[in-house]
Amino acid sequence: MTIYALSSGPGISGVAVVRVSGKETAEVVKKLTGEELPSPRVATLKKFNKIDTNELIDEGVIIWFPGPNSYTGEDLAEFHVHGSRAVVSALHSSISKIKNCRLAEPGEFTKIAFQNGKINLLKAESIADLVSSETEIQRKQAIKIMSGKSSDQFNSWREKLLKILSHIEAKIDFPDEDLPKDILSEIQKTSDQISSEIKKILDDQKVGERIREGFKIAIVGPINAGKSSLLNYLSKRDVAIVSEIAGTTRDVIETHLNLDGYPVVVSDTAGIRDSKNEIEKKGIKLALNRAEDADLKLVIIDAKNVDFTGVLKDLVDENAILVVNKSDLLNGKLNEKLKKHDHILISIKNNSNLDKLILKIKSKLENKFLSHGDILITRERHRQHLEQCINHLQNFKSKNGSEEFDKAAEDLRLATRHLGMIVGKVDVEEILGSIFNDFCIGK
Repeated sequence: MTIYALSSGPGISGVAVVRVSGKETAEVVKKLTGEELPSPRVATLKKFNKIDTNELIDEGVIIWFPGPNSYTGEDLAEFHVHGSRAVVSALHSSISKIKNCRLAEPGEFTKIAFQNGKINLLKAESIADLVSSETEIQRKQAIKIMSGKSSDQFNSWREKLLKILSHIEAKIDFPDEDLPKDILSEIQKTSDQISSEIKKILDDQKVGERIREGFKIAIVGPINAGKSSLLNYLSKRDVAIVSEIAGTTRDVIETHLNLDGYPVVVSDTAGIRDSKNEIEKKGIKLALNRAEDADLKLVIIDAKNVDFTGVLKDLVDENAILVVNKSDLLNGKLNEKLKKHDHILISIKNNSNLDKLILKIKSKLENKFLSHGDILITRERHRQHLEQCINHLQNFKSKNGSEEFDKAAEDLRLATRHLGMIVGKVDVEEILGSIFNDFCIGK
């Protein structure tokens, strides 16, 4: 089938791009323009008409990409028209009347590109990440993966394992022949080296996944310390209800933010105190759980009503920032207990030192997570395949040492298979749906 879809964003815009890919693309171009195909890869001004009535739909630019030199590897055309819903709808309607043409599914253009060998699976995923990126750090990560460095590394490991697999299989095919000692030594050395390198890559604090999904920040503290006000300030909108009534926030309120270029998921939690109210007690338990799971805690307290003991004191560790709010009420005198702790003094009411707090949040996240080398893992499936690869390499080592070559070879095959599945070198049909369904229609 030939597929078509709006590839630019939906809604009113200056220009809309409708993409068509498949065997009937040339026929679509001829019928909509009433002319022969334009020169390949040249932006050409044309009039686009309804197929049944020859009524003018719009005048715009067409770019014709004959396969295999196109994004999908098939014949592909892009219609650049005025970004009106009516124009796009009329264009879609006309294309739908051509035999074997249908609306594309989400991510189908990129899926076809992968199936036709134009891109590997990692690049397909990075395209999806780039399209959905909201912050600078997410964009940079997607571009790095698109450059192919991670693919090169996974392929390099796989090729090395395939080479030693060929030696093992030679031993199986010719059992009476002994493998030279230098080859036996090289087999063990290579498998150990790859296993060590993968373990190092896995020990990355899941930075790639955190960048994709957002760093988790929990705002915790006693009642009426200004937790909800801080969330509203960071969000630049009223996300949480702010009230002087103690215990207003009882559930966890979560919002996704672009914090000066950093993707974060900020959670406002219930005020921590001794409470007899069952609903509030559950909220406090949720607050403590969220603090435990967070990448960074903002422990916020009232500068005038310092209750910095017990649970709250325990929350201030290397993954926390102590935030002292309501500095406008201090008259220059800060509690002596707080001076002993690294803290930042702010006033949400007077908008004081909040820029310094944001810089401190960024610094904490950068020092903890972003001081690592190149990020190769950006999805949980990559991590699972690498972990499985290590397991099979460990099994291979024990079986190879005891000269169970048949069983050792199978573990080596499985190790190479898991590396291949990351980049799509082996059958990955079962995971394609989940990967490409995350794309927008038209990509």
